Amino acid sequence: MHREKMMLEKDVRIIKKKGVYHIVNSESGLSKSWFGGSFSFVYDIVMKRCIFPGKFGGDMSLHYEILSRELAGIHGKNVLEVASGTGSAVNFVSNDNRYAGTDISPGLLKKAVRNFRDAGFDEADFYVAGADNLPFDDAVFSVCLCILSLNFFPDAGNVFREIKRVLIPGGVLICSVPVPDRNRLQSKIRGNLFSETELENMCREAGFQFENIPAENGALLYFKAIKQ
Repeated sequence: MHREKMMLEKDVRIIKKKGVYHIVNSESGLSKSWFGGSFSFVYDIVMKRCIFPGKFGGDMSLHYEILSRELAGIHGKNVLEVASGTGSAVNFVSNDNRYAGTDISPGLLKKAVRNFRDAGFDEADFYVAGADNLPFDDAVFSVCLCILSLNFFPDAGNVFREIKRVLIPGGVLICSVPVPDRNRLQSKIRGNLFSETELENMCREAGFQFENIPAENGALLYFKAIKQ
């Protein structure tokens, strides 16, 4: 079943635990990851009540509206999300798509499994994996999502290149990320923050066509990058 359905690279071995696939390392067993679950149960509350208004100066409901508009025409596609967290994509991705979510936190992914099941997704799989080392074959996804996570990756340029690898020609990356250009609150936002110009240059260097998504929501920039 599974290899064809999940479009894994041929040498990848997996074990499923509590609805989440773990990558098996031939030398050390299961891949190691952080954030097993101690904070996952309050993650969504913190994002809605603290991070969005206090750090971003934005609104989570508007965030979902913007992404829903952008993804309104996406149906019956292979959709990948890197750093999928607790599965907030159920708020803006249609459940007739085939979804694969990755994150380095099994605790967050366990919540995502429940959220996707409750949202009526028939085909949704979740993998403990980093965004810079995806376990999938080349050119298998039409759409990739990177929502509120790009600033946490140690090497964003490498993530762009890895996403390009797994996208089909003409496939699109849809991203939202805080940028210093829009941080009117001058709040302290964690991670590596890039300007819109820097992000555009990184996309082009990785082989994407960069397109700004016209939307205003606090410190957040919304953009798409199309694989050339």
